[in-house]
Amino acid sequence: MPAALTERIPMPKHAFLHGTYTIAPTPFAPDGALDEASLAGMVDFLVGLGVQGITILGVMGEVDKLSDAERDHIISAVVAANRGRVRICVGTSHVSTYGAVAFSRRAAELGADAVMVAPPRLAKPNEAALRAHYHAIADAIDLPIVVQDHPISSGVLMSVDFLAQLARERPSCNFLKLEEEPTAAKTTRMRAAAPDMVIFGGMGANMLLEELKRGADGTMTGFGFPEILVDICTRWAAGDVAGATQAFYHACPLIRYENQPGINLSIRKYIYAQRGAIAHATVRAPAAPLAADVIADLHDLISNLGLAAKLTKGN
Repeated sequence: MPAALTERIPMPKHAFLHGTYTIAPTPFAPDGALDEASLAGMVDFLVGLGVQGITILGVMGEVDKLSDAERDHIISAVVAANRGRVRICVGTSHVSTYGAVAFSRRAAELGADAVMVAPPRLAKPNEAALRAHYHAIADAIDLPIVVQDHPISSGVLMSVDFLAQLARERPSCNFLKLEEEPTAAKTTRMRAAAPDMVIFGGMGANMLLEELKRGADGTMTGFGFPEILVDICTRWAAGDVAGATQAFYHACPLIRYENQPGINLSIRKYIYAQRGAIAHATVRAPAAPLAADVIADLHDLISNLGLAAKLTKGN
């Protein structure tokens, strides 16, 4: 990233938060058990694609289907397999402040480099309660906190003024995963209100180009071909706007297809399995398998985009 994008972060030791952080899926065996053997291989696969970081235990990591013991095991296994090569961000959201603090402290103990925290659902919108929630987490750990602004999953709307004020009050919260649509418009307002904030796009990279144009520092999202997002962000950061634009538009058909509501995770895990990143495409039950016509259309799309050579199965 250009120096200007990292120097504006108020905590130099946390300046690594930029670029492409891929949201990793959680691998499961066909019977739904945690596929421990695939964890290390998946980390090697992702590191090899050039990502700046790996985010685990996010919404697309099926975190709501994991036990606390499985959470610990996944964090430990990923940190061990990573061996410090890239940064590991761990989702530590919880419906209670007590739980979010406990999850965040545990992630720090197990070697996380950052945590990602969505706001808890509230019976009645209350910014004072949200502020106290994030303050408690920030006071409990010495790690950057990526505030996940994803109203679709959290049901909570956080205003630009609230997020900017939170970052001023607790600088470790000066990192935002901005996923309130329209994301580009909010990125513009957020950048104006908090020039020093580190802003990641998300939402499956649907609006990545527009987010970068509005001042986003990178993306934190899942995708079956993360190296494409790395290429887009790297080109943009180097000033190759035309190259980044062309790379984004070329990938748009696949980004669109993968982001189908209800089956996006299944498609992503299928691609990961086809690429040899994980052994099985299992989505932990309850979940329906991908239909044969969806798989056929996916292979046709991958072939037409010239990506079939990246598959180790089924091509």
